[in-house]
Amino acid sequence: MDKISYRVLISADEIKERTAALAEVLNTEYRGCDLVLLCNLKGGFIFLADLCRKLDVPHELDFIATASYHGGMKSSGKVRIVKDLKSDIENRHVLIVEDIVDSGATLDYLKRYLELHNPASVKVITLLDKKECRVVNIDPDWVGFTIPDKFVFGYGLDFSEKYRDLDFVAEYIGTDS
Repeated sequence: MDKISYRVLISADEIKERTAALAEVLNTEYRGCDLVLLCNLKGGFIFLADLCRKLDVPHELDFIATASYHGGMKSSGKVRIVKDLKSDIENRHVLIVEDIVDSGATLDYLKRYLELHNPASVKVITLLDKKECRVVNIDPDWVGFTIPDKFVFGYGLDFSEKYRDLDFVAEYIGTDS
């Protein structure tokens, strides 16, 4: 089996500190609101777990799954929902929890889809933002880290469905044969 080469882009300690800071902002933003944290699977689940444990405001968790990568290292640009949410979000505040926003196509699609359910609000928090890759005019409301246009994995993000369990974000360098 080939071994991959990588460098740590964002350490576990940096992620922990930034997640706690973001949770404090959200505690103020959503005080007194009927909040649903909606995790876009699979990549966002670790960020969601760490973030929701830091929240003081009551919240419900739900999950949705979209597909746009279809096994590659770049988004295909074609988004589809492969697992729908279970919660009734009408008149509720929805916070989409993302692992990464790059082209913005998935996020744009998801926000438009959720608006059909008449929520009180739809906002987005993402661990990682590849702002320079944006092809759709959309930005997350809160960003953990802005990163360059590099393929990254770890902390929920996969490389061929592996390495999600790393407690840091790594930049892919190459494969050693």
